[in-house]
Amino acid sequence: MAKVVVLGGGVAGMSAAHELAERGFNVEVYEHNEKYCGGKARSVDVPDTGDGGLKPLPGEHGFRFFPGFYKHVTDTMKRVPVGNGKSAFDNLTPTETITLGRDGKRPFRVLAHFPRSIKQAGFLVKNLFDADLGLTKEEETFFGERVWQLMTSCKERRINEYEGLGWWEYLEADRFSKTYQTLLVEGLTRTLVASKAKTASTKTGGDIFLQLLFNTLDPFVDTDRVLNSPTNDAWLDPWLKHLTDDLNVNYNFSSTVKEIVMENREIDHVIVEKNGEKMEVNGDYYIFALPVERMAPLLNKKMLKVDETLKSIQTLAPSVSWMNGLQIYLSEDLKISRGHVICSDSKWAITCISQPQFWPDIDLSKYGNGKVKGILSVDISDWFEKGSNGKAASECSKKEIYEEVLHQLMDSLNDGKEGPLSKELVVDWYLDSDIVETEKPYPSKVNPGHKNYSFDREPLLVNRVNTWGLRPQAHTFIDNMLLASDYVKTNTDLATMEGANEAARRAVNTIIQKSGGDQPLCKIWNLHEPWFLAPFRWADKRRFEKGLPWHHKKSILTTFLVAVAHAFLKVANLFSRKKQRSKSG
Repeated sequence: MAKVVVLGGGVAGMSAAHELAERGFNVEVYEHNEKYCGGKARSVDVPDTGDGGLKPLPGEHGFRFFPGFYKHVTDTMKRVPVGNGKSAFDNLTPTETITLGRDGKRPFRVLAHFPRSIKQAGFLVKNLFDADLGLTKEEETFFGERVWQLMTSCKERRINEYEGLGWWEYLEADRFSKTYQTLLVEGLTRTLVASKAKTASTKTGGDIFLQLLFNTLDPFVDTDRVLNSPTNDAWLDPWLKHLTDDLNVNYNFSSTVKEIVMENREIDHVIVEKNGEKMEVNGDYYIFALPVERMAPLLNKKMLKVDETLKSIQTLAPSVSWMNGLQIYLSEDLKISRGHVICSDSKWAITCISQPQFWPDIDLSKYGNGKVKGILSVDISDWFEKGSNGKAASECSKKEIYEEVLHQLMDSLNDGKEGPLSKELVVDWYLDSDIVETEKPYPSKVNPGHKNYSFDREPLLVNRVNTWGLRPQAHTFIDNMLLASDYVKTNTDLATMEGANEAARRAVNTIIQKSGGDQPLCKIWNLHEPWFLAPFRWADKRRFEKGLPWHHKKSILTTFLVAVAHAFLKVANLFSRKKQRSKSG
């Protein structure tokens, strides 16, 4: 059986190794990290914590979020045994609510899934009509019309028109209020990816928004899921054990790709530096599961001569930004919300989740100094916007980052008054170690005229307008070279664990076909599109082929849905008034 060398041991590399090894291929994986598998998905042991034999505090590299529309990575998780006849997929647990924290206002909560009981339906209605979101009727109507346009636009229009149109422009954010911008326009981008509404394409933003919307409207789907313990405990470490012990994958830590050597239009070998020593690694096929900013410098003249399309990787490489985690360890368990919290007014695009409520079998008294009872796992998605301290996160020291994040969290969660979160509750904090303080400030490429005092060793690919055409396929014109990373063209179209897993499957399928084997191909899923929208998208495709714009006249279904919505609002309003009169009586 052919030997496959996988360069990169993150989710993409491990996914490729898993699919290959199950089909009998000889697989070797080389991972840069010296200790942790899983790449950006990893959790870590916080250094210098764990007193008197206690375990180190659990830390995360960044955001953990398994939406209901994920199909590829969750399918792989179902084949990762974790003991007691269960799989890693069984360690996913659904959240119940999504909270929008707003500076000086009461947080707004909605269900994270379709109501499944009368009580949940009542909760949804109460929060919708008790909330003062500050949106005008014009803003609500316009946003609804734009969502309908997305739902009924054909795939060809999305690729050829919406890819070149920014999410901000599509939603005409500039002509509406700050509330409209933060709640409706920017809300999506700060929940999923390290991108900004002003640079993300409508193709990407719209597709993912619709997937979340369809999930929310489906009573059989959990829109938002998280793991029931730290990521490596619940998933990545058992996965590595299954790969190495059960599937005979050779997984190498502390191994950095230094050079790709070509011979006769194919890769002859790669030079890998392991534990400070360089060595030659040979294989029949090579899957590069490296992030775009690390792949680009490895491309040499011989490779580009054989496959000029690889130049697009170098063009795409600067399209990265920072998205990193900060954990705040508390002396009390502040549940705040049974799910993710979006701090919609925060300057640094902060999201967080109160972690222990989802970790039923984790006894935090056995971690750190034994005093931690609560953990707020925070993600910082905008490192270049000035905070209330007058600095961008990239211009701050680690301590300054923690202090400003805590300040923004309290503004967002404490209702403008004394609230559940306070500095006195903090026992400890940890900022992802990939954020490294520099000895000397250096000019910021993102903010000209500003200087950064730190840098991110593992930035995240962001989807920008008109970058879809730069993203390569998993196969290349170099016969034994494949690509498997979140920048590869996939149906997922987003730099996520799901996109990485799908890219790996595409690379493996190419190897199966090239090697002439009879092994089954990996399954690839399309994004979900409800059947009842098919006629509308078919009609729009006909218009698109004739060079016509999307049809702006309201359809019968649109009119019907609007009528139903208005009727629902009237009934809820009457119910609310009746309830208020009964209280006053």
